[in-house]
Amino acid sequence: MAQQGVTPQSEDFSRWYTDVVQKADLADYSPVRGCMIIKPYGYELWEAVRDGLDWRFKETGHKNAYFPLFIPESFLKKEAEHVEGFAPELAVVTIGGGKELEEPLVVRPTSETIIGWAFQKWIQSHRDLPLLINQWANVVRWELRTRLFLRTMEFLWQEGHTAHATHEDALAETMRMLGVYADFAINDAAIPVIQGRKSQQERFAGALNSYSIEAMMRDGKALQAGTSHDLGQNFAKAFDIQFTDESNELQYCWTTSWGVSTRMVGAIVMTHGDEMGLRLPPKVAPVQVVIVPIFRKDAEQGPVMDTVNRIFADLKAAGIRVHVDNRDTMSPGFKFNDWEMRGVPLRMEIGPKDVEKNSVALARRDVPGKAGKEFVSQDGIVETVLDRLDDIQASLLEQATEYRNSHLHEVSSSYADFIDVINGGEWALSWFCGGAACEAKVKEDTAAVSRNFPLEQPHPGETGKCIICGGAAHEMAYFAKAY
Repeated sequence: MAQQGVTPQSEDFSRWYTDVVQKADLADYSPVRGCMIIKPYGYELWEAVRDGLDWRFKETGHKNAYFPLFIPESFLKKEAEHVEGFAPELAVVTIGGGKELEEPLVVRPTSETIIGWAFQKWIQSHRDLPLLINQWANVVRWELRTRLFLRTMEFLWQEGHTAHATHEDALAETMRMLGVYADFAINDAAIPVIQGRKSQQERFAGALNSYSIEAMMRDGKALQAGTSHDLGQNFAKAFDIQFTDESNELQYCWTTSWGVSTRMVGAIVMTHGDEMGLRLPPKVAPVQVVIVPIFRKDAEQGPVMDTVNRIFADLKAAGIRVHVDNRDTMSPGFKFNDWEMRGVPLRMEIGPKDVEKNSVALARRDVPGKAGKEFVSQDGIVETVLDRLDDIQASLLEQATEYRNSHLHEVSSSYADFIDVINGGEWALSWFCGGAACEAKVKEDTAAVSRNFPLEQPHPGETGKCIICGGAAHEMAYFAKAY
């Protein structure tokens, strides 16, 4: 049964998603078309994503910086493929202070150009390399079709930009950061992503190669949850990013860029959510445990609240994100439904009988109904709660992995079977030559595109026939409809 006022997933998954995002207080619409207001609960979830990535970036030697929102239009034109790729999405400022600008300013769609300009000033010698920079910022892309968190005209993200002395170092950085994204997605967000290389048609404009982590949502569609780009020397040559090597010869740098956005919040919602609303992995949940006091008589309030406050203090001291719902105008049943909608991993109920029995009731969000509820002793409650949170984290990853694996199909028999799998809402893993004509045919026939060539190929060293054209293929790729 779906939560009241929430469209069932089986009826309309997209409507379900929008209902949950709004009813769980994650975000709301803005008066500007295609933009969103991130509400406090949604922003706390984004902060968990940000914090989980930020420490990983710093552990790998990256430093945070900030670059301007406005970029001279001429900067984007220096890298021809880059400007061509972004031209339809650009927002351009032509008037400032009531006067027409001498040169239009582009509102940042991404920062390769402005950062490339800065890098050419900062890098002189091989001793300045590698230069490892990240920024947390907002960007603007003039999207025609928008959806809260998944695709908005303005969104929040991080973008890493690095410069290296050799292509080997740059490629190693590209793959290292792809691994960082996968580590966060799997171990914090409990999303079992697939790492791989994008096709040349799907790569970032101006990159030699792009790599992605691809996630499967609960309707079978794919979501690109993060990307890492090997930019080669394209931007270095466009912005004259050079250094003197150990032989005192002038060389162009090799650069990378990589990014994850507020789209990750949407991925968490659509990977784990059910008919009752959100289900949040404990590592990213703004509230890990909610305590609901239950009493009917004034005489019961004192003993119950004494127990609630004591347990709250113990849990908080242990670093657990805990909240007491002491709203006196709401019934316990309303509170249970409200916190289920918000996806809090663990609900604790404490009433007069629990005080007498030195117990509490625990309800797990990952296990529906009575099966997820148990009574435990107040003694050792911190250890019990920590244990349950670990179980819930592992359980959500296991459930998401089982769902994903049951919807992945290796298809090598025929193009007709390949089409049937994709149109059935599943992912097809097939031999693919990588050609633009083949990719265009799949898109025309199914509205799907290749997601990536997975790094872990199922038949390494073997070759096959492209499922589309029958030509020689050296790798298999996933195809799916996507957000």
